[in-house]
Amino acid sequence: MTLQEIQEEIISEFDVFDDWMDKYEYIIDLGKELPIIDSLKKTDDRLIEGCQSKVWLDAEVIDGTMHFTADSDAIITKGIIGLLIRVLNKQTPTAIATADLFFIQKIGLQEHLSPTRSNGLVGMVKKLKMSALQALNA
Repeated sequence: MTLQEIQEEIISEFDVFDDWMDKYEYIIDLGKELPIIDSLKKTDDRLIEGCQSKVWLDAEVIDGTMHFTADSDAIITKGIIGLLIRVLNKQTPTAIATADLFFIQKIGLQEHLSPTRSNGLVGMVKKLKMSALQALNA
């Protein structure tokens, strides 16, 4: 699936829910499906800056596409990084680096997060895109 198709799918899934408590529950469920980072890779250099919670992200290029694993010590944050990984996983570094993650605005995610979680979301997007840029320059 393309980045566009995955984002459209997520927007459709979130449209099913009427209120944000249900949407939060869905985000938490998504966190349970997150490809978990190897415990040996939970190092300071993989921590995402700007997050209130601890969030670790690992990225590697396999056959020309980026593969991400992550974990967090907070369940909602784990769901948010899981949502981002769902969109960006197995995409090319170029596609990730230039991605317009329009689904975030369309589902109202950032406006329904606390200011510190919103900063964390920005930090997650930045780290994912920086991983792609590093892969392009490797």
